[in-house]
Amino acid sequence: MKFTNGYWQMREGLKAFFPAEVHDIEIKGNSLIVYAPCRHIRHRGDTLNCLLFTVEFSSPMEDVIRVKICHHKGRIEKPPFFNINEKSDVKVEIVNGDEYASLASGQLKVRIKKQGDWRVEFLGRDDELVTESSFRNMGYIVMDSGETYVHEQLLLKVGECVYGLGERFTPFVKNGQTVDMWNEDGGTSSEIAYKNVPFYMTNQGYGVFVNHPEKVSFEIASEKVSRVQFSVPGEYLEYFIIYGPEPKKVLEKYTDLTGKPALPPAWSFGLWLTTSFTTSYDEKTVNSFIDGMAERDIPLHVFHFDCFWMKEFHWCNFEWDERVFPDPEGMLRRLKEKGLKICVWINPYIAQRSRLFEEGMKYGYLLKRPNGDVWQWDMWQAGMALVDFTNPEAREWFKSKLRRLLDMGVDAFKTDFGERIPTDVVYYDGSDPVKMHNYYTYLYNKTVFEVLEERYGKGGACLFARSATAGSQQFPVHWGGDCTASYESMAETLRGGLSLGMSGFGFWSHDISGFEHTATPDLYKRWAAFGLLSSHSRLHGSSSYRVPWLFDEEAVDVVRHFTKLKCRLMPYLYAAACEASQKGIPVLRSMLLEFPDDPTCSYLDLQYMLGESLLVAPIFNDKGIAKYYLPEGRWTHLLDGRVVDGGRWVKEKYDYMSLPLWVRPNSIVAMGAVDTRPDYDYAQDVTFHIFQLDDGSVVEAEVPNICGQVEMRVRAERKGDIITVTVDNATKQWNVMLRNMTPVEVIKGEKVSQDYVGTYIRAEAGLNEILVRV
Repeated sequence: MKFTNGYWQMREGLKAFFPAEVHDIEIKGNSLIVYAPCRHIRHRGDTLNCLLFTVEFSSPMEDVIRVKICHHKGRIEKPPFFNINEKSDVKVEIVNGDEYASLASGQLKVRIKKQGDWRVEFLGRDDELVTESSFRNMGYIVMDSGETYVHEQLLLKVGECVYGLGERFTPFVKNGQTVDMWNEDGGTSSEIAYKNVPFYMTNQGYGVFVNHPEKVSFEIASEKVSRVQFSVPGEYLEYFIIYGPEPKKVLEKYTDLTGKPALPPAWSFGLWLTTSFTTSYDEKTVNSFIDGMAERDIPLHVFHFDCFWMKEFHWCNFEWDERVFPDPEGMLRRLKEKGLKICVWINPYIAQRSRLFEEGMKYGYLLKRPNGDVWQWDMWQAGMALVDFTNPEAREWFKSKLRRLLDMGVDAFKTDFGERIPTDVVYYDGSDPVKMHNYYTYLYNKTVFEVLEERYGKGGACLFARSATAGSQQFPVHWGGDCTASYESMAETLRGGLSLGMSGFGFWSHDISGFEHTATPDLYKRWAAFGLLSSHSRLHGSSSYRVPWLFDEEAVDVVRHFTKLKCRLMPYLYAAACEASQKGIPVLRSMLLEFPDDPTCSYLDLQYMLGESLLVAPIFNDKGIAKYYLPEGRWTHLLDGRVVDGGRWVKEKYDYMSLPLWVRPNSIVAMGAVDTRPDYDYAQDVTFHIFQLDDGSVVEAEVPNICGQVEMRVRAERKGDIITVTVDNATKQWNVMLRNMTPVEVIKGEKVSQDYVGTYIRAEAGLNEILVRV
């Protein structure tokens, strides 16, 4: 929300108060509390009729400083509250000197100026200024209507760019934007979003998490162009400064604070195919798609039943429409005999015709209006109500309906919706309905995820979720929502995924070729390459089927090619997935995360890194023209083996069977021996592709098993013309491909082939070292 009218004046209809100076300092345990009046105190009379800010600084974990700004602390704050993983043994250093008071945690320090005008500085390594809040930045606003707000404004340095704030389809760099944290169902073509996360990070090595689930308003260089302002209604504002200083470390610490993504099961990384939304289908139709994929040698791993597996006007009753699915248990058994996992669509809404409506109303499981009526409306489903997930009995009731589907053979749930949550309601636990608007999705997806973990264990649960807020990254996977069959929408989809990755979410997908309308064969093929080089890959649409042969025969070849490529990349991709789960660094990541010192990478939103080593630049036009940037170094094209120098922009043309897919120099990419499925023994006959190994360099990589445990560690080192490759658990056969390295003399190991691509060397089980001279 904007409160100013230009530099000099405040807007009409409000009064603004700002801390003017430090009046007193109090140290209480590991907290530094500053009392700041709204005017300079020259004599005792100035303390009368004067607003006093209480600003408390503390540290929930190393390199993180909490700031709580409070006006009146007597207001009872109702839930919900974000869960903060605060550590009890944080070492802080508090100093109360003559000129400054300070609190230090790890490499981060907050310093408050005690003399003169109000000024708070956040300092990093070597006391370098990270950001600051000074006079008229921190404030308390009283509207003529009686509403009150607390705001903060943090400095943006020259060239500083802001990212994150959830899955946003607007420009990737958020400078100049006004962003309100309010979940809405708006598709991918507007500034509103399904996944609002009150966390941003910048290219200056820090992040800011505003610890409020309600509507937080951000003005990112859009009110004061050198500031990020954030404001909340009420009497207090709490935020955290999270210091990296490397961007990956910022995400790691933010997800330490709010929760790490769970590791999805390996099978979920395969190709998903759905019935689409409003199409007609039965078991015969479903089998025609599944058998058609098999006949065309396209590996298929998950089949998803969208809305109309249930009878119209009955969503959600969690019962198969008997008119088209008379034998659901038998059908699912037959599908699973074909090696498929099964996903079904659900949402938290209970239509009036659902058999669950009367039951939910009788036992108080549905959200109520203040007068005790069940809250209902006719948007989406006639007379629909919402499950009250603050009620433990309602959660268990909802879970019981899902368990019956798991008993039938369902493996995953697409948890659609959860954004259109009313505020004129009363929750079972007394939660504030405004704060619950965004937080509702957290409870909804947590409830469903718990059912899946209960049945399939840690690492076996997988959602396909649309709505989210801070902390929802713990319940993967999330997808980008309703995009359109156009190149413009494909680009906005990628921007959303990049922004979500900068908000702590490790796993993300999107509707290949767009949800609304039907893509041209050209767009379908280009989007398929992009989709199958994302963490998760799904063919889904609105009013038409998305099987490739309905577009053209070349589309069949493209989907087959990239699906098999993804399956072979699974040792590399699942290692990246494990890193996402352990550290909070996304599988699909912005260029900035890998190249923070390259200023060009601060602005790139049409390309990305898939893991730390693969650069992907989707093609966004029907001419096949790719325009992308390669950072410094000698890069190798994964598919055709070309080697080029980076540090420049590239423009070139690609056919449908390729796209810019470049491997970073000094990289190891582990590729598997199986191209038909994503869940297999990655270590058996794995091939370590080694790229552009510089003299004196040492590179390491890990190969997990499908449970996420490290099964192999590989280390490649080059000294002069000798390359040594060592594996620390060589119980299975493994191989090395020295890309673009010929001729090669093999000192230890068996040379199998040598050509323009490189040199292929085999190590039998038990041999833990390959030694070559190049």
